[in-house]
Parts: sequence; C-alpha cells; structure tokens
Amino acid sequence: MRLVPSTPAPLSLHEEVAAKLRERIFGGDLAPGSFLDEVALCEGLSISRTPLREALKVLTAEGLVRHEPRRGCFVNQVTEKDLDEIFPVIALLEGRCAYEAALHATDADIAALDILHDKLARNAKARRINEYFETNYAIHEAIIMLADNRWLAQVITDLRKIVKLARLQQLHAPGRLEQSLSEHMAVLAALKARDSEGAEAAMRTHLNRQREALTSLARAQRSKVIA
Repeated sequence: MRLVPSTPAPLSLHEEVAAKLRERIFGGDLAPGSFLDEVALCEGLSISRTPLREALKVLTAEGLVRHEPRRGCFVNQVTEKDLDEIFPVIALLEGRCAYEAALHATDADIAALDILHDKLARNAKARRINEYFETNYAIHEAIIMLADNRWLAQVITDLRKIVKLARLQQLHAPGRLEQSLSEHMAVLAALKARDSEGAEAAMRTHLNRQREALTSLARAQRSKVIA
C-alpha cells in the first residue's frame, strides 16, 4: 500500500459535478461569497437540476457552500474566526499523523517522500507558488496515508477542504515560501530518523505557522485599506 493509492471507484454523476465545482472553487473561478446560479451551471455543465442540487448538498456538507433559504447557494467564505478555530485542530491531527507515519514508514516510503521534497525545493527556488502548493499538498496527503489511521484521515480530509480555500494565500506572505520549505525539511528529517515525537512537533509547528502567515497577510491588507 503506502504511497500507492488503490484505484478509486467510478464516480456517480452528482459526485462528478461536485468534483468539478470543488475544483472551480479551489481554483478561484467560483470566488468566496459568489452566488451559484443553478440555471447557468446546468447549462455550462450540460446537466439537469437534479444532479446539480445533489452535488450542492455534498459541497454544503463539506462546508464549501452555504444554502440560504429563498436565496439559493453561495460559495462559503472562510472567516478569521473559522481559521482561528480550525488551524489548532488540524495541527493536532496532522501532527498525530506525522507521529504515526514515523512509526510505520518503510525505507521505500521515505525515499518516495525524499523525491517529493526535492520537487518542493525546486518549486520554492523557482518561486512557482502554485506548483509548490500542489507538491506541498501531495506531501501532506502522503504522510496522512502513511499514518494508516482511517479515522484521522477522515476528519482531516473534511477540515482540509475548508482551509484549502485559504492555505494557498499564506505562501504569498513575505519570506513564507522559504520558511515553509524549512519546516517541511524538519518534518522529513524527523521521519528519516524515525523520531515520532519530533515529527509530530515539526508538523504542528508547520501548520501553526501557516495560520500566523495568514494573520500577517490579513493585517497587511487591512493596513493598505486604512492607508
């Protein structure tokens, strides 16, 4: 098993629609707070209202969309309060994943993580932020998989769908790209050493500093508005 996921089952129509809408939300095509016009979406996706509405129910359950009675559905906006509440929780959970991954990882698993971190470093050096984010995301997914704890994975997956709306932004904070890479290398070093407590602490630090970077960005944006 390890870093080679099993072949997923085919998606139903409404799951395919949910996946497409999710991708558009994460990509910024459907911006936070924007109204989801069902007629336009049905036309654009060449589907009927039924699979669209089922897809919107899925995204609402994930926290990516909110439904307002008599108004319709809107892309959710992640508030500062949301982030303050979610990041400490996800730091604890992903920290535990790193702890368990250090116990379970084989030499082959570590070698695969090494390759991902080499790619991460190249993207950081070239300042390819979008590519860095995707590789960063893949590394987190790999560590979650190595923890081999389905309950942890299930809760983290739900939370990550919400914070993903904001996590890409933190890489634009001054110096954050280099800091993030350094944090990842600390996690990798602990995993290589099979230091479970060190891996947990390094991962928690990494997640908490993401929140700090977002706070700094929000503060800077408020200062620009006031100025």
